[in-house]
Amino acid sequence: MELKEKMLASFMAFEEKIDIQSELHEVRSNAIKNFENKGFPTKKEEAWKYTSLNAILKNDFSVFPKKENTIEFKDVKKYFLHEIDTYKVVFIDGIFSSFLSSTTHDGLDVCLMSSALTKPKYKMAIDSYFNQIASKEESLTSLNTAFSLEGAYINIPKSKVVEKPIEIIYFSTGTEAALMVQPRNLVIVGENAHVQIVERHQSLNSNPVLTNSVTEIFAQKRAIVDYYKIQNDVQTANLIDNTYIAQKQESRVAVHTFSFGGNITRNNLNFYHQGERIDSTLKGVTLIGDKQHVDHYTLVQHATPNCESHQNYKTILNESATGVFNGKIFVEKEAQKTDAFQQNNNILIGDKATINAKPQLEIFADDIKCSHGCTIGQLDESAMFYMQQRGIPKKEAKALLMYAFTSEVTNSIKIPELKAKIARIIADKLGVNMGFDL
Repeated sequence: MELKEKMLASFMAFEEKIDIQSELHEVRSNAIKNFENKGFPTKKEEAWKYTSLNAILKNDFSVFPKKENTIEFKDVKKYFLHEIDTYKVVFIDGIFSSFLSSTTHDGLDVCLMSSALTKPKYKMAIDSYFNQIASKEESLTSLNTAFSLEGAYINIPKSKVVEKPIEIIYFSTGTEAALMVQPRNLVIVGENAHVQIVERHQSLNSNPVLTNSVTEIFAQKRAIVDYYKIQNDVQTANLIDNTYIAQKQESRVAVHTFSFGGNITRNNLNFYHQGERIDSTLKGVTLIGDKQHVDHYTLVQHATPNCESHQNYKTILNESATGVFNGKIFVEKEAQKTDAFQQNNNILIGDKATINAKPQLEIFADDIKCSHGCTIGQLDESAMFYMQQRGIPKKEAKALLMYAFTSEVTNSIKIPELKAKIARIIADKLGVNMGFDL
């Protein structure tokens, strides 16, 4: 049975487990119909022109884990920001782990999507926010919506400054021969509130995993959101990450995406402006080798005046790795005084490495400042020679240049412990000891 048919059949079994009288029944039904009509995306679609899912879809994925698994903290400690105290929302094979989680909080509303979707106390929030900005047309988002049940629900009240970062971590144990999981996150940040969130998907062995994740983030007036995605999985893990962000007046949202591991990774990142004087930041570092594939697809929709957006993506490709960057800035007629910047720099250090870059500007306003730039090249030979002449071995010189290349993004990380962790990962990927405790 092909995976599409398996998903359609599994939806019927899924509906038997939930309340079909729920108001979400129609939402899920419409979503599965859209997926049935469109199926999994193919390279025939312009947005997926350089990324094929065919090899992934041949796996016989289990859709529902057969049993609940447990993990000892000592075995996964390295994946957390254990140097500091954090709130933790942890899932194992798509199931919430109360043992690894730490959601005790002061004035925060951090719980499970399964609770938020079913309990009356959350009805107003779910009616107002759930599936409001997630695409109704994109097939993989629709597939997630159809099966939406578990994930993280985070609601930060008005004027609350969250003192500790919130970590959302999804572990896959590999007890299934192949597993597909579809987490759904909903993040609501109230007026003048501030939160830092770190998200990670991590496999614990080499059995194939396909994660189809959807996150909706709502930043209210003057809210500040710093969201960090760490993608450093094993080479049999596949991730489709769909993130949708709506910003109100004077809000500031920054998303940093660090793609270091996995087989195929696709990041769909969409920003929607719904007020004036908004600031949106999209930054990323991709450092991969072998036959790994990372695809960044970004959209910033400037619909209101006096707003800014800043995109900066750095990519280093070794061996036969493939990178894709498709960044789109859309400026509507009403969005006068827009200031939008987009930069994508790529270094190919592998003879068979490939990058496909497509920066896009669609501008319908006349009083704006927009720019985009894209570079593709290799390491500066003269800089390499200069460093070697001063006694730095070639391997270390090469690593230092690549590390410096990524620093423009890593320097903007606002959590010092996370900044150090990313630095260690980059140094480890470059194969050198640059003074960090690896």
